[in-house]
Amino acid sequence: MKPPEPSPLAAFRLRHPLRVRWAEVDPQNIVFNGHYLTYFDIGITEYWRAIGLPYPEAIAGSGGDLFAVRSLLNYHAPAGYDDVLEVCVRAAKLGNSSMSFEMAVFRGEERLVSGEMVYVHADPESRTSRPLPEKLRAAIEAWEAGSGA
Repeated sequence: MKPPEPSPLAAFRLRHPLRVRWAEVDPQNIVFNGHYLTYFDIGITEYWRAIGLPYPEAIAGSGGDLFAVRSLLNYHAPAGYDDVLEVCVRAAKLGNSSMSFEMAVFRGEERLVSGEMVYVHADPESRTSRPLPEKLRAAIEAWEAGSGA
């Protein structure tokens, strides 16, 4: 007998609950697509908190700031008013100056939306990239390894 497949939620250590509010539902009675970017932003905010480096304190003194440079969303199924969702985040790749996050929104075990967010650490005035702060890199690596915060 084949063992059961692991839950798709198992890939994510950070899971943040969220209930769909009335203002997020469109005339089709489903969550308006643009709100999923807000849900992803909430997920990233909670990720920083979970790793012990809430933004903006996470990069204070680094000579830079984080800029979103890519957002990709894939819609699989709609959420509706009053649904309880889980916004899930995991670091997928750490580059020299950039970070890529895998994101998902689930209702129970059902994946409603999947996506990717890419951020670059850069000088706020010149917008030229700078290496990721070492304390941020170390906290992300520890969290994703199952330790830290």
